[in-house]
Amino acid sequence: MQTLATSNYKKAIHMKRLIIFAGLFFIIGAGLTGCYKDVNISPVSTTAPPQATSYKKDIQPIFTADCATAGCHVAGSQKPGLEAGVSYVNLVNGGYVNTIVPDQSKLYTMITGEMAVHISNAKDVQKVYDWIRTGAIDN
Repeated sequence: MQTLATSNYKKAIHMKRLIIFAGLFFIIGAGLTGCYKDVNISPVSTTAPPQATSYKKDIQPIFTADCATAGCHVAGSQKPGLEAGVSYVNLVNGGYVNTIVPDQSKLYTMITGEMAVHISNAKDVQKVYDWIRTGAIDN
C-alpha cells in the first residue's frame, strides 16, 4: 500500500507541474501575440490623376504634425530633417524624392512602409504621393 500511495503522489506532482507548464506556455503565447500593431492604410491611387498640392499648405503641415517632433526628424536626430524651412531642401537634395518613378521614392516607400504608423491617414499619404507625381514643386 505504501508503494501505491507513493506512486499516486508522484503522479499528482507530475500532473501539477504539467498543468503549471501548460498555463505558463499559454500566458506567454497570448502575451507575445498581443504585442502586434496592425496599420491599415487604404491603398494610394496610382492611376487616378494627381491632385494639385502645395508643399507649404499641404505637405509641410503633415511633416510638422507627424514627423518633425522631438527625437524624430528634427535637427540633430533622424535624417532627413523635416522642420519647416529646411525640409524641402533636405528631401529633394537628399535623394528622398524620385519624380520620374514616384512609387520608388525613398520618401514614399518609407511613409507606406516602416513609418506608416506615423502617417496613418491615407489622405495624407495620397497628398505626399501626388506632390511627388506632380514634380515635387516647392510652392
